[in-house]
Amino acid sequence: MNPSTLASPGLFTVEGLVGVVFLTMAAITLVGGLIACNSDRLVRSLSGLVICFVGVAGLYFLLNSPFVSMMQILIYVGAITVTISFAIMLAAPEEKRKIGPPSLFSGPLGFIAAALIAGGFATLAVKTEWTVHDKINDGSMKVIGLQLLTDHSMVFELVSVVLLVAILGALVIARQGREQ
Repeated sequence: MNPSTLASPGLFTVEGLVGVVFLTMAAITLVGGLIACNSDRLVRSLSGLVICFVGVAGLYFLLNSPFVSMMQILIYVGAITVTISFAIMLAAPEEKRKIGPPSLFSGPLGFIAAALIAGGFATLAVKTEWTVHDKINDGSMKVIGLQLLTDHSMVFELVSVVLLVAILGALVIARQGREQ
């Protein structure tokens, strides 16, 4: 099939609405990331991070992976952001410090680097011939659960150990900050 002979889908077709939902989720992810990176207050940055994680979960759901989407919400939106919020609450407030003026080249050089990277990714995305692969399995919760508890059980347990270590590390760091 020649891609040039295919007509673009209309906005009110299934393909068009899926495109709109994808763009909406991508915009939510980008806006959340911008809020997380550009906020002066940690709580606002954490809120932006939550928005970004929810957008990524929406993208996973749109890619027909509801299990990964729910794990994104449970682990990142739930556990990681709660841990970060506890660390923010337990940490002692810092005194405001005066920072010198930014370098003349820091803004333009960062913008040029980001533009070059974005341009490279856009060029790569446009020039790549994307192929659709057949499904390996039906992607149901039953198949994923069986694979997690049989073939990939060690990875499943290691993820829980890593989360436990992250929570304990955040509590130790927060407690040491209070004692000083």
